[in-house]
Amino acid sequence: MESQNLTSVPEFLLLGLSEEPELQPVLFGLLLSMYLITVAGNLLIVLAVSSDKRLHTSMYFFLFNLSLVDIGFISTTVPKMLVNIQTQNKSITYVGCLTQVSFLYLLGCWDSMLLTVMAYDRFVAICSPLHYAVVMNAHRCGFLVLVSFFISLLDSQLECLLVSQVTFCTTVEIPHFFCDPPQLVKLACSDTTLSIVLLNCVVAIFGGVPVSGILFSYTRIISAILKVSSTSGKYKAFSTCGSHLSIVCLFYGTGIGVYFTSVVSSSARKVAVASVIYTMVTPMLNPFIYSLRNRDIKISLKRLLSRTF
Repeated sequence: MESQNLTSVPEFLLLGLSEEPELQPVLFGLLLSMYLITVAGNLLIVLAVSSDKRLHTSMYFFLFNLSLVDIGFISTTVPKMLVNIQTQNKSITYVGCLTQVSFLYLLGCWDSMLLTVMAYDRFVAICSPLHYAVVMNAHRCGFLVLVSFFISLLDSQLECLLVSQVTFCTTVEIPHFFCDPPQLVKLACSDTTLSIVLLNCVVAIFGGVPVSGILFSYTRIISAILKVSSTSGKYKAFSTCGSHLSIVCLFYGTGIGVYFTSVVSSSARKVAVASVIYTMVTPMLNPFIYSLRNRDIKISLKRLLSRTF
């Protein structure tokens, strides 16, 4: 089969979650519902935090940014899937594929970095409560968000660079619902040993560092909580980081699950189905986890909705 460089391939084909014609209407309705719920839920969190001055603290500032990132994260994949299902056209251009890779890894890594920053925020709040207002001031919070963004931008550009260097055959059918670099590398016609090693290194660095930071923060948090003598004090301390810990477990648990699924299973379609959890389900559940477990958010949402209606 004739091979050519990626830049000369006119388009790719995203095979999606299923090619069964009878399942397409069901998938379209399910994906559209999940997308609308995710956007609406995260927008409510954004509006609640921005409209209530009592929520203008570091913890809710990070939650505000996390909700915006989640909206962008799910918007990189679902709208394209909906268009493909509706038009029965699975093609995506070379530029569109690289753009999707760039934004997906930018927003996915930024999501991960924000969760790490939020873990640090909880660490300071519980382990150094007297210095919390000084340490987590507005300037430092903004600086942490900007640093998270630039680290995520570096990650996304490295992923795009690695994908753009491989060689593909004339027909490129991606057994996924988005342009995923590991899947793209598997479809290459040239030797991809170096690309696979570099991809794993990038994932290990940009995935391992945030996880290490979160584990370090919660190790110190748990150690500090166990030193509290009263049961009510321990419960209050745990409740301040319960929502964040739930989201961390959901995000990284599903991400690790997808990774092991890709290693154990030889079926690319199973990997695609498993990827739905961290690319769609997690952003959809984040606002519900925070709104249901956080009293201040619930009060702010009630006031916001009462003013609206």
